[in-house]
Amino acid sequence: MKNILNNQIVTKLGFILLLFVLLQIPVSMVSNLISERSLRLQEVREEIARSSHGAQRIIGPFISVNYTKMVNHEGKFYSTEYRKYILPESFKMNADLESYAKYRGIYQARLYKADSHLSGSFDLSPLKELDQHQIKSVSMVVGVRDSRGLIKLNKMTLGGKSIEVKPGTGLNQFAQGFHINLDINQLTVSAPMAYDLNFLLQGMESIQVTPIGKVSSIEMRSKWPHPSFIGDFLPISSEISAKGFNAQWQSNNFSSNISQLFERCMADSTACVELERRQMGVDLIEPVDHYLKSHRAVNYSLLIITLVFASFFLLELFQARLMHPVQYGFVGLALALFYLLLISLSEHIGFNWAYVLSAIASTVLLSGYVGGMLHNGKHGKLFGVCLIALYGLLFGLLQAESYALLMGSLLCFAILSLLMLLTRNVDWYQRSSDALPEAKKHETKMSEIEVVDDNS
Repeated sequence: MKNILNNQIVTKLGFILLLFVLLQIPVSMVSNLISERSLRLQEVREEIARSSHGAQRIIGPFISVNYTKMVNHEGKFYSTEYRKYILPESFKMNADLESYAKYRGIYQARLYKADSHLSGSFDLSPLKELDQHQIKSVSMVVGVRDSRGLIKLNKMTLGGKSIEVKPGTGLNQFAQGFHINLDINQLTVSAPMAYDLNFLLQGMESIQVTPIGKVSSIEMRSKWPHPSFIGDFLPISSEISAKGFNAQWQSNNFSSNISQLFERCMADSTACVELERRQMGVDLIEPVDHYLKSHRAVNYSLLIITLVFASFFLLELFQARLMHPVQYGFVGLALALFYLLLISLSEHIGFNWAYVLSAIASTVLLSGYVGGMLHNGKHGKLFGVCLIALYGLLFGLLQAESYALLMGSLLCFAILSLLMLLTRNVDWYQRSSDALPEAKKHETKMSEIEVVDDNS
């Protein structure tokens, strides 16, 4: 044990490991900075949503009937108000989503304009169960999550006739949206009543639709190529390409249980949670934003620093070149600075170009420093080529979302195997007593030569 502790290589390796641990401080600071900037982006998006409009959800149309009924209580009759709701027999929605970005400083949020078309029919036969004189009002209601997004109401027809739309719903469960007052005397309860509603709805990032009909069909299209389908129902068919996406959903009352969930929600607001989950929708996402990519890059910082330090250590081991821990420290700081450059540049020019510029800057700095440190320009250039290749390999790992873990694991295994093969015949005790003193003699000779050159 004493021989091991007195081993100069073990001592040097201990210094390197200590330095490696200390370098995790600046790397951790960069990682915290990325998290802070990412959180700030989310705050900006929430601020934009508060000042304009946020994610949207459409529920409706449905018929709301307000009627009175005489109730006998302890021998006295009271007139009590009730509400009855009629869901559409069929519900069809078509929406074209026009995506665009809204900026606040260097941050952006993804917004859209949904040109929405709702159509279908109602079965009004349940109105026969009510005395016409008891009915106070009948209205058709469409609820949205944020009515500020209703920037334009286009042609609205009911039973083939144009109708007048009024703001609000008059309901506590879905307060925002619009409604149409209906005349009970003009409603034909013996035949289906068709509806056709067109409006432009603006929102941010996601839009969801409740399959309100006993039979529902929903179709959404957009030129945005990165959709994430959300809600309880996935599309039955979808086409996604670089030119955009087209998705279709279908459901019925048996699969969605929408009638029962709707009645529970209207009877008790606390029971609306399950209804809110019954959604079909899409989220217009950034596939992997630069903050997430930067986080993933920082996760590989341990591998990069380990490889560089290992190459220097092997250089000392096989070529008897002594390197001071301070030199290791400068190299490690330069490697950590790469990630700071990456996050700061990516906020302005995008992740890919930021990565290229940061990798080139880091490589040029380190290759020049290593060339001077080794008194050999060729070795410095060779180091630069290897480092840029390593950065290129890391970039490939960051782009391969599905195979990043597999490729990273294989890379680590390959590097460890290479290191073990290179050092499998090394006599560490002999290297400690022989190789490093020779390195000191070599440095002494080099200094003597420099002194002679100065005198000459």
